[in-house]
Amino acid sequence: PSVCPTVATSRAVASSRGNMPSSSYSRLLLRASGSERRRRRRHRYPALAAGFLPHPSLLLRSRSTISSSHLLHPTLTPPLPSLRLPSRLFPLLSNMGRAYPLSSSLPSAEESSPALAFALSPRSDVRNVAIVAHVDHGKTTLVDRLLQAASSDQEIEVSAPSAERLMDTGELEVERGITITSKVTRVDFRRRGGSRTTTVNIIDTPGHADFAGEVDRILSSVDGIVLVVDTAEGPMAQTKYVLGRSLKMGLRPIVVLNKCDRTECLRRLENGDAELEVMALFENLGATEEEQTDYPTVYVSARGGWATEDLDAALGVATGEREPDENMEMELLLGTILDHLPPPSVRSYHDVEDGCPQPFSMTATTVGYDPYLGRTVTGRIHSGSVSENDAISLLRRGTSSDDPSLAASSNVSGIFVNRGVSRTPLDPPYAEAGDIVTLAGVPHAVAVGDTLTSTSNLIDEAIDTPPPAPPTLSMDFGANDGPLAGREGTIVASSKVRERLLAETDNNVTLQAVPSTTDAERTTVFGRGELQLGVLVEQMRREGFELLVAPPRVVRDICLHTGYETEPFEEATVDVDAEFAGSVIDLMTGPARRAAMTEMHDSADGKTRLVFEGPSRGLLGLGPEMAAITRGSAVLHHAYVEHRKCAPSTVNENRRGRLVSSDAGAATAYALDLVSARGTLFIRPGDAVYGGMVIGEGSRTGDLEVNPVRGKQLTNMRTQSKEERVVLSPPREFTVEEYMGYMRDDEVLEVTPKSVRLRKKLLDAGERARATRAKKQAQKAGQEKNSGKKKR
Repeated sequence: PSVCPTVATSRAVASSRGNMPSSSYSRLLLRASGSERRRRRRHRYPALAAGFLPHPSLLLRSRSTISSSHLLHPTLTPPLPSLRLPSRLFPLLSNMGRAYPLSSSLPSAEESSPALAFALSPRSDVRNVAIVAHVDHGKTTLVDRLLQAASSDQEIEVSAPSAERLMDTGELEVERGITITSKVTRVDFRRRGGSRTTTVNIIDTPGHADFAGEVDRILSSVDGIVLVVDTAEGPMAQTKYVLGRSLKMGLRPIVVLNKCDRTECLRRLENGDAELEVMALFENLGATEEEQTDYPTVYVSARGGWATEDLDAALGVATGEREPDENMEMELLLGTILDHLPPPSVRSYHDVEDGCPQPFSMTATTVGYDPYLGRTVTGRIHSGSVSENDAISLLRRGTSSDDPSLAASSNVSGIFVNRGVSRTPLDPPYAEAGDIVTLAGVPHAVAVGDTLTSTSNLIDEAIDTPPPAPPTLSMDFGANDGPLAGREGTIVASSKVRERLLAETDNNVTLQAVPSTTDAERTTVFGRGELQLGVLVEQMRREGFELLVAPPRVVRDICLHTGYETEPFEEATVDVDAEFAGSVIDLMTGPARRAAMTEMHDSADGKTRLVFEGPSRGLLGLGPEMAAITRGSAVLHHAYVEHRKCAPSTVNENRRGRLVSSDAGAATAYALDLVSARGTLFIRPGDAVYGGMVIGEGSRTGDLEVNPVRGKQLTNMRTQSKEERVVLSPPREFTVEEYMGYMRDDEVLEVTPKSVRLRKKLLDAGERARATRAKKQAQKAGQEKNSGKKKR
């Protein structure tokens, strides 16, 4: 056609607008554009939409233009003009050319897909759904309202309606206001006036990128997602990540535009910007035509406790023109989950004889330990059923029932579900395929991703579970060996530190702990980011551990195809006041960060959104520095993208030196008053210090040895200046995560239950000086060697 169908439809809608309200016009335009999604793709790639495939031999000759004479179709060969394909399709077509020989024809769908050893059938009385979103977009508050909506006729432990974040039960989750671990809760929902009850398993997931592994491991347990998007902010970095993973697994989505009652959201709702951004995100992530792009949109205010599918009704409540009625309760969202998300698929294995029960199989998504119940596992049952006292065995990820390492069997001692925030036993103790339950009495060696199956009726192979994304950072953990070791903590042995780290990896799939290659007394931990590793350190210090933490290092790898060394790259999104946008761009794109700006958007409220892509090492310690140059107005979010070829080394030319203590004792106000003229202090009068401890940041480059314990000299002389009162500025305080990004390669972090201290690896000043000279000599020799190679 001469005009794109989407453009033609938009023109038709615009011509008939007349005096139509802006909200109605925007909604009509959205519906029109949504109905043209399939036609739009056929318009862009008519030959591919009609079923034509380029012959693999063509890929060896041309990568830009494909003529219609080279297009193959089972029955049709019309004369089409030359078709120019987008560059992103060439890798896919090249792989197809390598997979199939040029002399052979392309196989049919029946020949290329292996036969499954089981059949799938739906279980209509259950729904399994995950609530996913970016951090601070309202996931946990939405789960609170869903629990309250379903608790009217059930005994579910929920707090008062004014309570917030019921699912965030951890100590650190309550303090920081974020979700750290995924949690599942179960409700039995019955529509108003209906007689049929449906079990809905709702999983609350973290929204921070560092805890994305919690989302990865539970996606195999659900059949659909509720994507929560802040109407004012729109899709963010973690929104793209969790949605992309969900779409690749074929999950059905429901979009929830949250916080619709805020004034800053009205304009974006009226002109349709919020919905258009979500639609564009689905298109960019490759959502399938029918199942994933035709998603329902629900306008919600989780804080206000109302939900509706009518945009005009949402705008009326947001502007105060009307009050939420009984048709705008949160039960509407539960009904949408029942109507639009598919029921769980139950496996029926073909090799089971008629009349015999199907084998029990269950994947482990969460592993825990209870002092009364022992080892517990939470996961989804894929086939068969389980009862109390049944004998079950363990299949490791990727193994089969013929594996000689098959773990010994154990008997199920209890079957539990979470109702609200409390764990309750199932009555009767029986669960079947499609349920998400917690089993007690499982084999002790079980890990996340493993499969549990009945001992008397084993399945052939372990159920495939998606692997988590690779780690991006590593840190060395060890016992505290400083002068103040053992004074504040109760667990100081390096073996105890290693045992605790290994125990953490049982359930946290994104953490890996291995012995250090440079020090036998230390343990190297691989994780996803500073926040995740910082939360681990904070949990250990609250348990009484004293430990040393080395600076984080970026995890690098070697590409098998190119042989290049690769490193993780991340997408960073910064929302900042427009007056500081230039400063943020200079900071991110400078030699110290090496990031590239990909997007820049201005909003009506004076904010600017900047999107960058750069190496993960360039984001270490970025938060405090960005807060300083933007006066605290910047909001930074980042998410892992992929491993790419290593970027040039980062160079920080304006790095300030450290103020290092030269003596041990208690810091005095008199000495700190003299030292404060040299830079910014990290300690207060009375704090214990020792030689080699970093007590502040200098105003110039290079470290400076200072004496913070020197006392005022006592004499009989009386002068006016001798009786002056010492007034010190408040010291600069760091969190564990900020220290991790702040410390340098020659420093370590000393963490105890009461204190967090930054110190040099080498406490003796003479040893540090010799190490610095040796490092400079090695760098000079390397430069001379490289310059000699260039001359040749």
